[in-house]
Amino acid sequence: MDEKIASVNDNGEYDPYIISLSDEDGTEYEFEVLDDVDYNGARYLALLPVYDDPGEMLRDSGELVILKAVPGEDPTDEEYEEIPDDAEYEDVAALFADRLQDLFEIEEDD
Repeated sequence: MDEKIASVNDNGEYDPYIISLSDEDGTEYEFEVLDDVDYNGARYLALLPVYDDPGEMLRDSGELVILKAVPGEDPTDEEYEEIPDDAEYEDVAALFADRLQDLFEIEEDD
């Protein structure tokens, strides 16, 4: 995992890596980056939504959001997009499930 994704601060407390993403309407959402993985020459992120209201968190499905990193307009920036190809998504989701199974209860679809 990339060292900037999650860390433990000097006080021994978990320090999550939070990113803010905007949808096509300009609405911003915050996500905690749980993991990243390189697969077939591309980088992917596993994210969980971050909520200010604990009630919203309880209503959330708890499913990971998996996005693909693509070059931004500025070559030093990354943008993130949904994975349109179902097979690619399934392959990447399986990689994250294997990597994160010790941290979360991950249900396998049959």
